[in-house]
Amino acid sequence: MQRRKFIKKTVTGPPLLIGTPTLLVSCGKENENVIPNGKTVVVIGGGISGLAATKKLKENGFTVIVLEAQEKVGGRIRTDRSLGVAFDEGASWIHGPSGNPITSLATQAGANTFLTSDDSVEVFNTNGIAYSDTVLTKAESQFESALNAVRSAGTQTKSFQTVFNSLYPTQANDKLWKYMLSAYLEFSTGGDISKLSSKFFDDDEEFNGDDVIIINGYDKVTDFMAQGLEIRLNTRVTGINYANTKVVITANGSNIQADYVVVSVPLGVLKNNVIAFTPSLPANKIDAISNTNIGNVNKFLLTWKTPFWDPDLQYIGYTPDTKGKFNYFLNIKKFTPSNGLMTFALGDYATVTENLSDSQIINEIMLHLKGIYGNSIPSPSNFLRTKWGQNINSFGAYSYPTNGSTSADFDTLANQVNNKIFFAGEHTEREYRGTVHGAYLSGIREADKIIDL
Repeated sequence: MQRRKFIKKTVTGPPLLIGTPTLLVSCGKENENVIPNGKTVVVIGGGISGLAATKKLKENGFTVIVLEAQEKVGGRIRTDRSLGVAFDEGASWIHGPSGNPITSLATQAGANTFLTSDDSVEVFNTNGIAYSDTVLTKAESQFESALNAVRSAGTQTKSFQTVFNSLYPTQANDKLWKYMLSAYLEFSTGGDISKLSSKFFDDDEEFNGDDVIIINGYDKVTDFMAQGLEIRLNTRVTGINYANTKVVITANGSNIQADYVVVSVPLGVLKNNVIAFTPSLPANKIDAISNTNIGNVNKFLLTWKTPFWDPDLQYIGYTPDTKGKFNYFLNIKKFTPSNGLMTFALGDYATVTENLSDSQIINEIMLHLKGIYGNSIPSPSNFLRTKWGQNINSFGAYSYPTNGSTSADFDTLANQVNNKIFFAGEHTEREYRGTVHGAYLSGIREADKIIDL
């Protein structure tokens, strides 16, 4: 969604493991003339960064095996179609499609897109009255100035919230400002403003063009990329020993050897020490893992038999007292046959929702919708949700710079170790962190490193 643009406006044969299912698809004619080079690479993680690295390495003669802990490829790209509509639990948008490598991939994969417009929005106060265009335009202009002010006054050790509250003590508790801080900044960066760096919160880059949303499932892209690759599903890696000439990877209690390893797991997996490295990773790598953070964004899809909202609106905003609490609704009726609204929990409130039951979540969301449309609106017919913070395959949504970190930490996360262990993922691509295209480009980057050895 265009909120990233809003923020930017202010300023790319080994032994088989026993009992592990393998996804194999015909390689296709493009690989018929590839000459094997005798080198083996194990890629840990079948998300888009791992798939990108695998495909390029295979095209350059490497034997490549992907070890994926989940039951399907895609990583944080996951699509639930149980309600007859594609509910993307993770990635949904192509941010800046012009020149973005995901744009052409999506076209090849048969993914359909819809051009989003942030101007197609109404924002409501808790009394059910919509903020006027004049009020919103003025507030957004002031918010842009505030972002610049925080950036100028920011330091490495202070959070965005600390600096913002010192500069704007009145706005800190204003409902419309809390809405903008959450729906614009926290959604864009992935981190709660109490932990977000005041100095490096927006020092990444972007592609051009208005954002588009994939409407028939983002997994179209990763399923397409997985064709022709050897992928062992339900295979959880717990150890990597790179002390000797060959790297030994432990997964599901068995070992596999490789010349090189690409670690393309999310930052949250590294932070939680799911994989034991022998020897330990270099101190600067460990520090970078500790210094950076992975945020939490959760999604909630509700559907009804008939819509009670304006079906022509793309977005509906709401300004509750609690920051990040179901304050932004995407009208999926705009681009699908489904009478549905998707809302979000952002920042620290995303984590709060993971301990609430489905009925509690629905009740809280309905209180907001009733505040806008009245108490007579019906309860939803169906409901889907995510719990990214509790997901042991990611422990969060996407990475962000926290207070105490620097942009250099993201570069350090990308450093290879001993020309044997290589690291990919959106958290390793400083300029495009937190994005699908960042993850994709990181996989290409690491493949190139190995090819050039």
